Amino acid sequence: MTTDLEQSHAPIAAMPEDAPRLVALMGEYADVDGVMLAARRVRDEGYTIWDVHSPFPIHGIDKAMGIRATILPWIVLGAGLTGMITGLGLTIWTMSVDYPYLISGKPLNSLPAWIPIVFELTILLGALAAVFGMLMLNKLPMLYNPLLNHDRFRRVTDDRFFLVIDCRDPKFDLRQTKILLESTNPAMIERIED
Repeated sequence: MTTDLEQSHAPIAAMPEDAPRLVALMGEYADVDGVMLAARRVRDEGYTIWDVHSPFPIHGIDKAMGIRATILPWIVLGAGLTGMITGLGLTIWTMSVDYPYLISGKPLNSLPAWIPIVFELTILLGALAAVFGMLMLNKLPMLYNPLLNHDRFRRVTDDRFFLVIDCRDPKFDLRQTKILLESTNPAMIERIED
């Protein structure tokens, strides 16, 4: 007969390396109202790592999910102002200090002549910040997502709405999360495994 202490030191059977690993729980909804209700419920329960997928943009889904405003506009503003200041500094230095060149009796510090350079650098740095800031904030490119392996999820581009709660969420508990999803009346709940 073994004691509790001896049982606690018994070797635990290792899981096979090719065993599927739970990634998320997915609820499928037939209409916008159903997924909006589910999004509000999941937000109110305090989940933080989850998403809603739909075939078209849903007005008000950001508020229903509790998504805060992004900092991307501030990043673009900072890059645009940097471009403007760089353009002004470049033209002032090159045209008035380093190599002053008098043209048609115009003053050396002539702002109208510098507007194209300032404008172009402002737009260039702002556009680059928008593109690369968006990629960085969205953690893109994401070359693989286990959702893409599920046949039912393919309907997201046609006529279905999905709410996916990631298992990395601090509040995620398989049993409790499934009960929460069931309370929102989904058409189906599915485990997403990798």
